[in-house]
Amino acid sequence: MIGIINYGAGNIFSLTAALDRLSVSYGMVNTEADLDKYSHIIIPGVGHAGSAMEKLTATGLVNAIKALKKPVLGICVGMQLITEHSEEGDAKLLDIVPVKTKKFDKTLNIKIPHMGWNAVQHKNNSLFTSVDENEQFYFVHSYFIEYNPTFDIASANYGLKFSAAVQKDNFYGVQFHPEKSGRAGEQILKNFSNLS
Repeated sequence: MIGIINYGAGNIFSLTAALDRLSVSYGMVNTEADLDKYSHIIIPGVGHAGSAMEKLTATGLVNAIKALKKPVLGICVGMQLITEHSEEGDAKLLDIVPVKTKKFDKTLNIKIPHMGWNAVQHKNNSLFTSVDENEQFYFVHSYFIEYNPTFDIASANYGLKFSAAVQKDNFYGVQFHPEKSGRAGEQILKNFSNLS
């Protein structure tokens, strides 16, 4: 059963709608005690990484999240939160995956935010089981996770190569929105719910 961290910075409705379609049961994590009720944890997130981190800190859940040994998935800003630092608000984040969240540079001649469908090249990782190579996923972001082959499990190109998904131990992150990415995105959520 999936626990969704409820800290006021996530688009929970579209995520729960996707989990409903998959018949994956879930509940909300509001307190540290709630974390024990679930086998898998999702950190959703939209908007500003700095303010999202402030909201997460206000819940008192930060140390408990960092200590988790069960599978954890950060989505979009939730993925950025598991990195060490974001240029958005010059914010120190959870520092679980030692990579940085950076702003897309206007000199790359790209539209910011990066919004829409983009191909993703993934590695042989259980999060991407039964997902085609170069599958398209839906992105909405102005900041990206720097590419680091040690933690990268999927990359995308938009003016430059960046990490579309990362993993360190039991912590996973995806920059795209699986809940808005059709069949392939639902496969990601299903694969996550089956991780042991």
